[in-house]
Amino acid sequence: MKATHDRQARAVRLGPRSVTALALISAIGVMAFGWPLLADSASGLAHSKDAPWLFAAMLPLLLGVVVATIADTGLDAKAIAMLGVLAAAGAALRPLGAGTAGIEPMFFLMVLSGRVLGPGFGFVLGSVSMFASALLTGGVGPWMPFQMLAMGWVSMGAGLLPGPDRLRGRRELLMLAGYGAVASLAYGTVMNLQGWPYIGSLASGVSFVPGDPLSDNLSRFVAYCLATSLGWDLPRALVTVTATLALGPVLLKALRRATRRAAFEAPVRFEDRSG
Repeated sequence: MKATHDRQARAVRLGPRSVTALALISAIGVMAFGWPLLADSASGLAHSKDAPWLFAAMLPLLLGVVVATIADTGLDAKAIAMLGVLAAAGAALRPLGAGTAGIEPMFFLMVLSGRVLGPGFGFVLGSVSMFASALLTGGVGPWMPFQMLAMGWVSMGAGLLPGPDRLRGRRELLMLAGYGAVASLAYGTVMNLQGWPYIGSLASGVSFVPGDPLSDNLSRFVAYCLATSLGWDLPRALVTVTATLALGPVLLKALRRATRRAAFEAPVRFEDRSG
C-alpha cells in the first residue's frame, strides 16, 4: 500500500462556518472601531464613556471564537506548525522597529504569508502574531484586541488579492507592495479610531465630541490623524514596500515551496500493490 498526496494551494480551506465567523467578527470589528462615527447622536452609546472598554472586553472573546472555528474546520497539524513558525517570526520582527517612527518590519511578512497561505490562515496568523508580540514587548492593554483584529484584516486581505495564476513575477510583487502600502496606512487609521475617544478634552480641536454631528467629528478625526500618526504611518508603508520589493521574491518562493511540500489537507489515495 502506498500513499500519494495531491498538491494543495492553501493551508486552510474556509467552509461556511469559518466564512460566517469571519464575516461576523469583521462586522463587529467595524462597529468596535467606528462607533464614534457610527453612533447616532441621540443614542446612549454616543454619550457613554464605557463604550471603548465594552468593545475592548468583547473583542478578545469573539476573536477566540473565530480562531477556534477556523482551527476546527481547517487547521491540521502541518498548518499549525507553520502558523507557529510564522507567528514567532512576526512577533520577533515587531520589536525591531516598534516605537521608532512607525517602522514595523512585520507587516511585509504578514502580507506575503497571507498571499501564499490564503485569507483564513492569514487572519489567524495576523491575530496570533500580534498577540505574541504584545506578550513579548509587554504591550498588553485595551488596545491589544484591536491590534489583533486589524492585523488579521491586513493578512487576510492579502489572501483575497487576485490569484497567483493570474499575476506572477514583477506584476505580483508590485501588487503586493502597493497593497502593503495601503494596508500600512489603513492599519494606522483604524488604530487611531480605537484611541481617539480616550483623549477627550485634552486636545479639543482634534478630540471626539460625543453627540456632535458626523461631519464635525469626522473633520476632527482627520485632523487628529494628520497631527498624531501620519509621521508613523508613512514610514511603516515605506518600510513595507521596500522590504516587499527587496525580499519578496525569495520569501514568496520559500513559502510556496514549503506549502507544496506540506501538501496541506491533501487527500490520501492508496494503491494496492499486493498483486
